[in-house]
This record gives sequence, structure tokens and C-alpha cells, in this order.
Amino acid sequence: MFFAQLKNELWKLFGKKRTYIGFIMLLLAENGVSFALYKTHFSLQKRLLENNGYALDAYASALTAAFIVLAPIAPLLLPLYVALIGGDLVAKEAEDGTLRMMLCRPVSRVRLLVVKWCAGAVFSIVLVIALGILGILCARIWFPWGGMFVLEPEDHVFSVFTASEGFYRYSLATIFMLAEAFSIMGVAFMFSCFNVKPAAATVLALSLLLMDFICFHIPYFQDYQPWFFTYHTRVWVCMFWEHIPWWRVGSSLIVLAGLNLTFLVIGCAAFQVRDIKS
Repeated sequence: MFFAQLKNELWKLFGKKRTYIGFIMLLLAENGVSFALYKTHFSLQKRLLENNGYALDAYASALTAAFIVLAPIAPLLLPLYVALIGGDLVAKEAEDGTLRMMLCRPVSRVRLLVVKWCAGAVFSIVLVIALGILGILCARIWFPWGGMFVLEPEDHVFSVFTASEGFYRYSLATIFMLAEAFSIMGVAFMFSCFNVKPAAATVLALSLLLMDFICFHIPYFQDYQPWFFTYHTRVWVCMFWEHIPWWRVGSSLIVLAGLNLTFLVIGCAAFQVRDIKS
């Protein structure tokens, strides 16, 4: 019965045209940035590579371009589209009146919310996989296959990889990006369980994430970075370190799992006391 309900939720979710906005915009953004990199010929990275004894031709590749595209899109565009869906999952159906009909059936509110959260998680998985695959494909149109160069000043990352190792690290980063997508969708889903409009749930989630993001980047708070949500959602960047800090990855995943459970419990508690059927 659970999987039948989940299938029904997925049909409703992927049957809406607005669900595909994220996929279309990711495709346009990744292809546009890849084209811009092709026109600039990695001018910003050339001097840095040469000063460290590396030839630009060996690392001006699709993998390097894919990371450069991924670095700004993951913290900026990805949260927008998963929050949009998370904020719609409950609030939109409450606004349309379909929740009243659903709750007339012999199903608990908690079970209904868990099914909807799982549908949002499936959407997050599909969107993240699309982000990773489209990044490689769009970059491959403009650049040859080759070694990978990673520069991420924010996390003090400077790494070079062979083509096979670079693709492995890129694949790992895409997988661990699911933790970010689940968590942001969970925040929006929690607000969606309150008595608010879908747009309000999305805006509340994005506002909370934006405040956390801004505080995380304030130099005065550098000693407190592990206390910020952004610190843990950026766990995917650790996959590009020369030696992956699995201790940090594990601790961040545990923190995010606890936060996701907390968001779900708060959402269920708020939804449980709402008067929907009257």
C-alpha cells in the first residue's frame, strides 16, 4: 500500500509542468557557462596551473569545466528548485482542497506526510543526477576529455587528477550532493506543513538558507562554521580534496540526518494539529 501511494504521489508530482522548470534551467545554465569557459580558454586558471608546474592543455578538459560549472550551481540554483518542490508538496494540495479528500480515507496524517516526503526525495535524486550528467555532457560538447583541475578557494582546495580519478571524484561529489538536496527539500517541506501558502513555504525556506549562507561567509564567524547548515551541505566539495576527509563527511552526514528527522517531526507535529477537514 505504501508503494502504491508513493507511485500516485510521483505521478502527481511529475505530471505538473512546473516540476520540469529546474531541469530546463539547469540545462541552460550549464551549457551557457560551459560555452563561456570555452570562449575564455580558462584564462583565470592558466597562470595558476603554470606557476605550479602543470600544463594548461592537459587540464583544460570537460571534467575541469564540469566542476567549474557545478561549483556555483550547487549552492545557488539547486536549493531553489528543490525548495520549490518541497514547499509545494503539502501546501499546494491544501490550497487546492485535495488534502481534505485524501484525509477522508483511512490513512494517518503521518503516513501521508512520509509518502509525500519520499516523493520529494525521489525528485531530489532525479534532479541531482540530472545536474551531474548534464554538467559532464554540456562540458564535453566544448572541451576534450582529459585530466581534472579543481580550485575552490572557499574550502582551500587545489587538486589535480587524472581523467579516471577525476571522473570518480566527480561521481562521488554528485552522490554526496544528495545530502544537500534532501536537507533543503526537508526545510521547505517542514514549512509546507504549516498553514501557509506554497509560495510562502518556499520563501521561508530560502530565506532561512540564505541567512545561514550569509553568516557562514562572514569572516568573523569563521571559528563557528561547523555550527552552520551550509558547512554540512557542502560535504560534496570534500570529494575533491587530495585526501578525502571521511571523518568530516561522516560527521556532516550524521548532522544532516538528524536535522532532516527534526524537520520531518516538526512538520508532522504542525500538520497534526491543523484543521483541514472542516
